Amino acid sequence: MKVNIGTAAKHFGVSQETLRRWEKSGKILVERTLKGHRRFDLSRSSMTSHKNSDSKKLTLGYARVSSHDQKEDLVRQAQVLESFCGTNGWVYEIIQDLGSGLNFQKRGLKKLIQNICSGNIDRLVLTHKDRLLRFGSELIFSLCEQFGIEVVIMNKSEETRFEDDLVQDVLEIITVFSARLYGTRSRKNQKLLQALKQAAENV
Repeated sequence: MKVNIGTAAKHFGVSQETLRRWEKSGKILVERTLKGHRRFDLSRSSMTSHKNSDSKKLTLGYARVSSHDQKEDLVRQAQVLESFCGTNGWVYEIIQDLGSGLNFQKRGLKKLIQNICSGNIDRLVLTHKDRLLRFGSELIFSLCEQFGIEVVIMNKSEETRFEDDLVQDVLEIITVFSARLYGTRSRKNQKLLQALKQAAENV
């Protein structure tokens, strides 16, 4: 039976984007209609349904905030991820991380990368792209692609609260560089940091 991409995605338990990736890598054969539409022959496909074959694999949800005073938002993110994964019937685990989006040494991020490389997860779910990293998310996404892991971003539009997170990241960058230039205890450094914090509050 030949079906369209939407029906095939439901059959295999993956997103349409994942099916397109499988097509490009040669993992699945796809026929095209005269109008160029994809048609999947489920009776001849050698691919098995992810709903059955990967039932033991985890879906990982990743939640992050930059500072301790944002812990309420961290709890909210985790709840949203739990609800989303539960509604889709996935076996899931939520990783909660605390630290700047510029910090690659966070405990939760390291755990996430270890899980990706282990081949024991089926998908990664984020509320927003920037919850993963401020810069460099594409590196993690490429790693996911190499291991056949689907990436699901629930909200692809930016929200105003990310402005606060960005200010926090910029403050962290300037703090590090000013400490190197003037020393962590110098008066010049302290005055600069106070001025930056005041500017951040004004923003």
